[in-house]
Amino acid sequence: MKSALISFSVIVSLIILLYLSPIGYVIPGVFKIYGTGHTTAFLDDYKIFDNVVVKNGLTKTKWDHHNLYNQIPLSKEFDSIIKKYKTVAYLIFYKDSLLHESYYLGHNSKSKSNSFSMAKSMVTAMLGKAIEQGHISSLDQKVSVFYKEFSQGLASKLTVGDLASMSSGLDWTEKYYSPVNITTESYFTKDLEKLLLSRKITGQPGKSFKYLSGNTQLLGMIIRKATGKSLSDYFSKNFWIPIEAEEEALWQIDGIKNKMEKAFCCFASNAKDFARFAKLFKNKGRWNGQQIIDSSFVNLSLNPRFENSPNYGYGWWLTYRNNEKGFLMRGHLGQYVIVFPKSDLIIVRLGHKKGPKNEGYYIDEAFKMISDVKQH
Repeated sequence: MKSALISFSVIVSLIILLYLSPIGYVIPGVFKIYGTGHTTAFLDDYKIFDNVVVKNGLTKTKWDHHNLYNQIPLSKEFDSIIKKYKTVAYLIFYKDSLLHESYYLGHNSKSKSNSFSMAKSMVTAMLGKAIEQGHISSLDQKVSVFYKEFSQGLASKLTVGDLASMSSGLDWTEKYYSPVNITTESYFTKDLEKLLLSRKITGQPGKSFKYLSGNTQLLGMIIRKATGKSLSDYFSKNFWIPIEAEEEALWQIDGIKNKMEKAFCCFASNAKDFARFAKLFKNKGRWNGQQIIDSSFVNLSLNPRFENSPNYGYGWWLTYRNNEKGFLMRGHLGQYVIVFPKSDLIIVRLGHKKGPKNEGYYIDEAFKMISDVKQH
């Protein structure tokens, strides 16, 4: 009995020491993620974190159904891919009407899913709006104007445009399955601002692409500081309400004390409303005749900054398939909202696993379906 009590005391002491150590964030991670049987963040984890509401307004225009809505079946091969990679939603919008809509594993049209890094496209859109409204002077505005911690050495050259185009030179390691690294720490920390301001700029800013979640988090902090609004409120007023989102969304925060949104991820919404945001960019920033975001910023966002990195613009991934340019929001575990403007096509795929071909499966099936539509 005595030895058992000693062992228990030792275990408790070790847990306390770990919690107080620089990797103390591992403790909530063990309980919230690994303790629930997952090896990384998961689709419904917004339910176990603190969130703030992104308010929606009136929905005057809902998605029309295509005259062949759900009449063209998915291919048998694709249906097996849907099941294998645990898709929860697959939607195809063709010429601004809903051509195909399928939900799986208990999800439906109103089910919320974690966007993961798809949120980066939303944060970059807010940068464009903040520039348009005069809160930020331009893409060339220095980060040091907002945070003096970035006023020395290489950091003094860092601009908000460098953050949006993933070319900051930030000291950051992008890993999603390791419990001890900066990306994991950012997911569990109770003070995102403190964490980001502790990072250094170790590479030359504005020279080359390197995808780092810390870039978007720092950008989100700057937008909050420049506008004087939380990201949730600013996005709601300038985007979520104007595009007539059907449902309110949730955005994970670092905690109820600081209420800093996880700008690099974690915007929970449904498939149809994610598609609305993509439609805004497909239509060059216009919604029902109103210019929501400047078309020149949309164009800039959807073109590569660096010739040797043609797959990324400002906050959006870029692709080329079926002899056509496309762009997409992309998130951990295979969250995709994909747009091919020439074909007037939007594809949404949400799910638990991404598969080796990434978004390729879902693009190929959508193009196959619209080819069938043209033959009717």
